[in-house]
Amino acid sequence: MSLQEKFDAAVEIIQKLPKTGPVSTSNDQKLTFYSLFKQGTIGDVNTDRPGIFSIIERKKWDSWKELEGVSQDEAKERYIKALNDMFDKIAEELDVASWLEIIDPVIKTNLALIAK
Repeated sequence: MSLQEKFDAAVEIIQKLPKTGPVSTSNDQKLTFYSLFKQGTIGDVNTDRPGIFSIIERKKWDSWKELEGVSQDEAKERYIKALNDMFDKIAEELDVASWLEIIDPVIKTNLALIAK
């Protein structure tokens, strides 16, 4: 399986995660995934920094800007690693196998594709 296929599978997992519940992303995790996604799909920041009153957009832009110079492939690898690490941590506190049986089956399928 190619890096791009693994990355696409990882992105789909993040997009399909429930907004609430035992397995959801924190704001910091969302920012990490956002910036790695942007770096992995676009490359270095190519827009002006949002204004001071656009707090959320500015944080997202700053997080992406911190990755300047990281190759798109490296960003994709980091995205996949961050997702695997997140599920490793979740597995310490939750029976992930049982949880996977009650959510979107795409998440289970894609986790198997990107497993370490």
